[in-house]
Amino acid sequence: MKRLSSIFTLFALIAAILFSGFIPQQAYAETPLNPTATHETASIQLTPDVRTLAVINTFDGVADYLIRYKRLPDNYITKSQASALGWVASKGNLAEVAPGKSIGGDVFSNREGRLPSASGRTWREADINYVSGFRNADRLVYSSDWLIYKTTDHYATFTRIR
Repeated sequence: MKRLSSIFTLFALIAAILFSGFIPQQAYAETPLNPTATHETASIQLTPDVRTLAVINTFDGVADYLIRYKRLPDNYITKSQASALGWVASKGNLAEVAPGKSIGGDVFSNREGRLPSASGRTWREADINYVSGFRNADRLVYSSDWLIYKTTDHYATFTRIR
């Protein structure tokens, strides 16, 4: 009887720990950074964001994420957010001032008209395959109605991928 009571106590303790959130679901080697702007200071603070498990920066990975969540993955920040963190494009220092981040979410004007236009359609861009140093020529360009194109030659040509 004493053994049964000990087993019951052990199960109750495990259940209490699980339901109170003391056992993490996964261990994170590194906590990714998530920029958050405060209205009063208009500055960006880096805070841990445990929702992001990995950097998503491939054409298919970002396109799939856009289709599913209707926004860029958390590892993307706009040019103005990056600048507020100390990024200077001519220095190629994004990886130093915002580790794990890529530039994305800024408006793409489509001035050359290489992408299809429609009333009310806006285009945005995201760097792809960025690791560190200067940004490369790979970009994903997506529209407000979820057309998604890729370019590997810095906007000279586009291929629709979604």
